[in-house]
Formats: sequence, structure tokens, C-alpha cells
Amino acid sequence: MKSIAVLGSTGSVGVSTLDLVRRFPGEFKVEGLVAGRNLRRLARQVKEFSPACVSIREKEAVPELRRLLGAHRVEILSGEEGAVIVATAGGVGVVVAAIVGGAGLVPTFAAVRAGKQMALANKEALVMAGEIFVHEAKQKGVRLLPVDSEHSAVFQCLQGNRREEVDRIILTASGGPFLRASLKRLRRVTVKEALKHPNWKMGPKITIDSATMMNKGLEVVEARWLFDISPAQVQVVIHPQSVIHSMVRYQDGSIIAQLGIPDMRIPIAYALSYPRRLRANWRPLELTRLGELTFLPVEKRRYPALSLAYQALAEGGTMPAVLNAANEVAVTAFLEKRIGFLDIHRIIEQTMEAHVSTRPREVQEILEIDRWAREKAAALIDKGED
Repeated sequence: MKSIAVLGSTGSVGVSTLDLVRRFPGEFKVEGLVAGRNLRRLARQVKEFSPACVSIREKEAVPELRRLLGAHRVEILSGEEGAVIVATAGGVGVVVAAIVGGAGLVPTFAAVRAGKQMALANKEALVMAGEIFVHEAKQKGVRLLPVDSEHSAVFQCLQGNRREEVDRIILTASGGPFLRASLKRLRRVTVKEALKHPNWKMGPKITIDSATMMNKGLEVVEARWLFDISPAQVQVVIHPQSVIHSMVRYQDGSIIAQLGIPDMRIPIAYALSYPRRLRANWRPLELTRLGELTFLPVEKRRYPALSLAYQALAEGGTMPAVLNAANEVAVTAFLEKRIGFLDIHRIIEQTMEAHVSTRPREVQEILEIDRWAREKAAALIDKGED
């Protein structure tokens, strides 16, 4: 039985992970949970799965969590330090890194340094500190098992094949809710409209990233580090049905694809049980019911965020961290209705233009650049509101 810690337990990936624990009680045991502000959901999780310890974002909320837990006793930690303690606890064998955004970098990196097996959903850790992160994982003998459906698909398509024979990794994107909207229409997009993803049920930040296609841009950066491949070998195509999760094209021209229903439990289960596969107790993909599978090129004018991600990856160093930080600030501002949908990529671009990339050697340098980029992006937003 594998003992797991879930970083980001109240988010969409965390909830799906715990559903797997519920469905396969003989396979997994929850040792620790890390959550943000959703105390009611966390309290229910603690009562059901009885972890040894939990950590929440704010120390001031600890009394409220104790009240919600009632007679149920568990060690409660808080802040970044608490998240690191949970992620590195001695009883933890596998860490599911699912904290959204840059906030997940420090505890995820700490888990790698502690030699924990990683089920990696926090793509920002590799976007912000890819070179440092991958080097540390190699030093500690840690295998980074991807949880994102796209990278899990690539990982599966690479099994049993020679890496040097890979010609191209092809990441698929649904195109989000505005695939067929006019470019003029994008100026009037509302938050409610942007949160209506056609296929996946995800948290608000990731859903907006999908609408702008920044989510795919971050995945391009992540793929470069996960699979040690050049940016030129990572292609994005639009696949509206979200059935083929990604593909690998080999040097002989053949393409291997991974197909499945749009359900995050499938890639999570593969990462947790690797190299085994769990017997599915959910609806399988029925090929005869699919109808057709279609593919479209990415329209750069519709999705400028993807080009910004390729640009950040080409410049390298600290630029991907700036891209990520500016995006998080801009998406938050959009969700708060402080900026328009098209302003998201404008804020990112202007923040990147103000930065001269350097090559970081320590995670602390990345965190300093992250803070600078957030302040710069926030200032640009405030200036636009004046």
C-alpha cells in the first residue's frame, strides 16, 4: 500500500486523487493533506481519510478548522513551512503535487529533495525552475510522473520506445470556449463565459488558462523539461473533442496516441500506480460512439498567449518564471473583473518586455524574480485602471 500526501487536496486534482483512494482502499493510504482556504471541504476530507497531519494556508484559520473537525484530532500546520513539513514527512511515499500556481514550487521542490516519488500536477514548478528542478530530481533518483492528461499521454506513448527516435511531441488542446468566436467577440468576453470549458471540469484559474491557451503554453515549457526535448520538437494542435490527450511522432513518420475520456482520475491513477495499471471502475472510452475526431492548427491571433510561452522558453533562464507570475496576476485580475479578457496577454507581454532574463542557480533566485514579476504586473494593471 502506498502512503500519499496530497498538496492541493481541495482543488480539482486533489478531489479526484482522493476519489481514487476511496475507490481503491487497498492500494493507497492518505498520510497528509495540504489545502488553501476551503476549510469545510478539508474538514470532510480529514474525517474520511484520517491523515496524520494537514496544513492550511493561513495560521489565523487554524481555530476555525479545529471547530469544523469537532472531536476528530489531527496535527494542523500552516503556511509554506507547514506544506513543506507535510510534503517531506517520513511516512509519505508519494507526493501528489497539485497546488495551483507558483505557490506550489517550494513544497514540491522540498519533496523532491527529500527523495519522494512525485505525481506532478503542478506544472508551474517546472515552468518556473525547470533546469534546477530536473537536476535535483536526477540527483535524488526521483522519477517525475506527470499527472496532467497531456503529459501523462506523452509519457505513455514513450513507453517501450527509444527516445532518440522521437521526432515530435504533439500536445492537443480543446481550443476552449472561444474556438469559433470571432476575434472581435473576444473583446467582450465575460468571466462567466470564460469559465465554461466545453469538456473538462477544472478550477477557475486553469479554466481561464485553457480559454487563453496559456495552459498549453505552460505545458510546452513543462514538456521541454519532463522529456528533455527541444522546444522546436513540441507542437500544439487543436482537438476539440479532447479524446486524444497527446501524441508522439517518431522518425519513421508513425504516430502513437493515447485516447481516453476527459477524466483526470485516469492520468492520476497511472501516476500513482505506475508501472501497473489499476482496473477501471469508471466508464471506459467507447470508440463506436465517438463519431469523428478533428484537428485544427492553432490560430496565433486568437491565442497570443501560446506564442508568449514559446518566446519565454526560447529566452530561457528566468523568463518562464516571469511569464507564469504575470499570468497568475492577470488571470486573478480578470476573475475579479478588473481587466478584460484580451488584457491578460497584454499584461504578460509588457511584464516580459520589462525583464532581462538571467540564469538562476537557486530556487530562492526564482522566488525573487517571481515577486518582482507579480509586482510589475500588478502595477501595470493599476496603471490601466487609473
